[in-house]
Amino acid sequence: MSNAVSPIDEAFGRCRAEGRAAFVAFLTAGYPSLDITPDLIRAAAEGGADIIEVGFPYSDPVADGPIIQASSQQALANGATFDAVLEAARLARSPVPLLAFTYYNPLFVRGLERSAEDLRSAGFAGAIVPDLPPESAAPLMHALTARGLTISFIVAPTTPAARAERIARFCDGFVYVAGRTGVTGTHKGADGMLSVWISELRRLTDKPLAVGFGIANPEQASAVIEQADGFVVGSALIEACGAPEPIAAVRELCARFGMQAGTPMLRRGVQGKNQTAHATRPLHF
Repeated sequence: MSNAVSPIDEAFGRCRAEGRAAFVAFLTAGYPSLDITPDLIRAAAEGGADIIEVGFPYSDPVADGPIIQASSQQALANGATFDAVLEAARLARSPVPLLAFTYYNPLFVRGLERSAEDLRSAGFAGAIVPDLPPESAAPLMHALTARGLTISFIVAPTTPAARAERIARFCDGFVYVAGRTGVTGTHKGADGMLSVWISELRRLTDKPLAVGFGIANPEQASAVIEQADGFVVGSALIEACGAPEPIAAVRELCARFGMQAGTPMLRRGVQGKNQTAHATRPLHF
């Protein structure tokens, strides 16, 4: 496995050096259509996204709320197969790193080594697999990291500290912090105890923390970046994809979030721990 710094590490490191949070945008591949997906990826990057999560549509998306579920069902109806999503990502030629947001079963059925190689070839820099416990992830992690791809896992406000620390050790790139319990897009805003939870996580890990679930507007993003290294926007962007002019709508919304991400983070007083990007390191199980 290469010890080179990954594109995900580079993105967080660049944002940190600029004194701002990383803006991670989520798009469901194949929604509103497969043909437009490469354009939407480029529009999100042009609008200011630092990293783009590309959702692979799945028939049983347990971590997704109603907005993303509906987009996934429409994408499947549009023919957004695993191969079609790979091709859309390849055609996008994204100027920012892409993360594959995919459930485990499609990877397992395809074969983990083949899946990892196909993701790499299509231009992905890493993956998030929300239904895969890190303790069961060794084969996939080895397949990904052998090709220079990262993998991140999700910790929630209800996760006990000891387990959160263990999950963070498995993360290679950043830790995905659920801003509240439940699925995506069902509430507006993060949990009121988020700042306490992030402070606890910073005691447990020096990896970047990106908060998702419940960030529906730039004002909510502003509250999150007071503590976190990044924020993830999903359902709000999916709604923009349903606009009459989706490319313009996604670009404009990303520009609004991107401007918010530029708010200096230094005032939160975080120094030292997260000041440099960490190189990809061997993982021990």
